[in-house]
Amino acid sequence: MKNFKLKIGALLASTAMMVAVSCSEEFLEVPPVGQLSENQLRTLAGLDASLIAAYSQVNGRGNRLGSPSNWVWGSIRGGEANKGTDPGDFSTINPIQRYENNAAGGEMGSKYNVCYEGIARANNVLRLLKNPGPDVTPADITRLSAQARFLRAHFYFELYRDYNRTPYVDENVDYGSGLESVKNDKDLLPFVVADLDFAVKNLPATQAQVGRVNSWAAKAYLAKVYMYQKDFTKAKAMFDDVIANGVTSNGKKYGLVPYYENMFRAANDNHEESVWAYQAAANTGSVLNANPEFDLNFPYNTGPAGPGNCCGFFQPSFTFVNAFRTKNGLPLLDKSYNSAANEVKNDMGVSSGAAFTPDAGPLDPRLDHTVGRRGIPYLDWQDHPGQAWIRNQPNAGPYSPKKYVYAKSEQGSFQDNSSWTPGYTGINFMIIRFADVLLLAAEAEIEVGSLEKAREYVNRVRTRAMNSILTRSGGTPAANYDIKTYSTPWTDKATAQSAVRMERLLELGMEGHRFYDLQRWGTAQAELDFYLAYDAAKLPAALGGAKYTEKYKWVPIPQDQIDLVGRDILAQNPGF
Repeated sequence: MKNFKLKIGALLASTAMMVAVSCSEEFLEVPPVGQLSENQLRTLAGLDASLIAAYSQVNGRGNRLGSPSNWVWGSIRGGEANKGTDPGDFSTINPIQRYENNAAGGEMGSKYNVCYEGIARANNVLRLLKNPGPDVTPADITRLSAQARFLRAHFYFELYRDYNRTPYVDENVDYGSGLESVKNDKDLLPFVVADLDFAVKNLPATQAQVGRVNSWAAKAYLAKVYMYQKDFTKAKAMFDDVIANGVTSNGKKYGLVPYYENMFRAANDNHEESVWAYQAAANTGSVLNANPEFDLNFPYNTGPAGPGNCCGFFQPSFTFVNAFRTKNGLPLLDKSYNSAANEVKNDMGVSSGAAFTPDAGPLDPRLDHTVGRRGIPYLDWQDHPGQAWIRNQPNAGPYSPKKYVYAKSEQGSFQDNSSWTPGYTGINFMIIRFADVLLLAAEAEIEVGSLEKAREYVNRVRTRAMNSILTRSGGTPAANYDIKTYSTPWTDKATAQSAVRMERLLELGMEGHRFYDLQRWGTAQAELDFYLAYDAAKLPAALGGAKYTEKYKWVPIPQDQIDLVGRDILAQNPGF
């Protein structure tokens, strides 16, 4: 920031000298090209365009670690997935996976920069609304303010979950000189709650454009933030309302998509389970309008669509896959799924030309809607051939990601071929979906003593899973799927908690929630020790010697930001 000012000062000085030399020749006064004036931005059209710019920042605009998918910060840090590919490809993720990142690391500012750009855009809308143009009505001001404050809350919540305390800047801060003195000494969550509460009270229940947030999305988001504050009574009340009465922006009653995999097909975007999603579009002339963070997370080389595909990132972990083992239709809550008797058979070290028979034991069907594994249909492409689609098995294991990967039937329509890799898609990413709401509500019910209501919500999610058996072309199940609901009443809080927490892993796996859930529950140390003990033995080159400690609960404040303003303004997170 200081360097920026120095450069501006030098530029102004040289400009003044040029003007002095050229005297008052008016032909040199050329208005800026391609730049809107503030008066233009204060019109209703200008304000709405400014708001759309804030919406557009939600997907990270090409910063692969800056979007709310949190495939690195939530899933890889949470032990659901390994970085994948080769050690030298996108190597700045390696220390994040191993819990060895430092403040000067290459990706420490990814989420920070994306979120503050989004905050700046939202604040710009709110600043312009202080002096709107004559065509802007009071109703317009309320409508636009509520959306801008929702988006600002989202960006600050993302910052909180990764960095804890970062500078809080609203529309009243002077962006010219005031930023240098803003400290990161305030809890961000009260500001997030205030913005979301305003959005709840002022957003409409439905919107003319489906991508815009509505009051129900704001209620679901606010209830989620209450869970982070451990205000379970407030969270429960709001979840009750959302579950009973909530509708999507286009007026569909919230519910679960009947068949699990259909949630992730672009033709079905904005379905009844989509509480809030960023809108992705393929073949618009810019891949930044698609899913710009998932282009690397695709089976490698000879995978779907033939040679040239990229890049074999985001490979599900062994521990994650094993968690889908069932006994009598239920998950193994005693965590015995990593034992030799229960681990899922895989093709680690087996060439694609060699014989291999997939695991024959009982499994939750959501495994094969989430993970690509040898011998099981990979979407509508073919059976996954194993090693031929994996870039480097010793570095990350034998599995491929499956959610938010384009299907063969989506080629050229909901998949974008305009860039160097075909991995960009027009599949919306759901930041909050209804199953997430149900399972968070189940947590809240347990905390207020309603264990049976929690079981009802979990069983609702499991019933959909029971009806989502993956089949082969002839209609036969692709594996031995055995899943049931919890039929015995829940009377013990600890057992109920274990069941709900496991359900979040199985239902929401590879969607960026896991690390944040572990931190909310206070179980990160135990769960990540469990994951590393097993996966590091399988992948010693990638994970050998890796160890999670409490230091890595937060991402360090980027060192370049501290260097700009000094440690007396920006305090570093403990241990860095």
